[in-house]
Amino acid sequence: MTPRLYDMHVHLDFMHNMRAVAGEAEELSLGLFATTVTPAGFERTCAEVAAAPNVRVGVGLHPWWVADGRCGERDVAQVAELVQSSRYVGEIGLDRSPKHVPEGSFERQLKAFETVVGACAQTSNAATPKVLSIHSVQAAGVALDALEHAGTLSACHCIFHWFSGTSDELHRAVKGGCWFSINEMMLRTRRGREYARQLPKDRLLLETDLPPGEDVPFAAAEIHASLMRTAEQIAQIRGMSTADIAAITLDNGLFLLD
Repeated sequence: MTPRLYDMHVHLDFMHNMRAVAGEAEELSLGLFATTVTPAGFERTCAEVAAAPNVRVGVGLHPWWVADGRCGERDVAQVAELVQSSRYVGEIGLDRSPKHVPEGSFERQLKAFETVVGACAQTSNAATPKVLSIHSVQAAGVALDALEHAGTLSACHCIFHWFSGTSDELHRAVKGGCWFSINEMMLRTRRGREYARQLPKDRLLLETDLPPGEDVPFAAAEIHASLMRTAEQIAQIRGMSTADIAAITLDNGLFLLD
């Protein structure tokens, strides 16, 4: 299947009806990078959508789950093992926001992140590099340090999902060859809109980060609508047509996932 749009960060693992959503997405010509938050969620999602030609499932270890102990050392080790045989990795990352993570959890997050990105770098293939979707809140510089130290920036394709770092960190990530997936929530902030204007076209991707909660039913039509609204807003910000933004982000998604 050749998609018309790619959602480069969507949580099928949060949906009751992920198999139906994947099928509906195929009918709508949507490609999906299904990021997961735990190794168990990755394995469950793979089992549910294994036959879906439009879905790529990422091995996930979300920093919130690491921070509050829902994912422990055994889960970190399992993810490091799973990424050896998976081309797609995400959602992984780091979060320093006191709104989302308990105080004192950052070192635990960082150790887990370093373990996973190190395993990615060691097992990536030059012909088909691993593709990573990375969460970074108040931690983009540290995430870049870890990616550089492990060799992951050069060995893999690294996507910053919903980037909210400083302008210096954005410049550093662009210079390091990273991609950036943009959603509607990012465009609600002045910083997010400015970054959407600045980003090189060949590093620009669309995402939804849907659904808004866990263990819910959902519909692919909502994913499609959100992607189109995001494309329309980026087009307005950059003085381009929505069709051009859709085509550019599709080409970038095809390069990364197909």
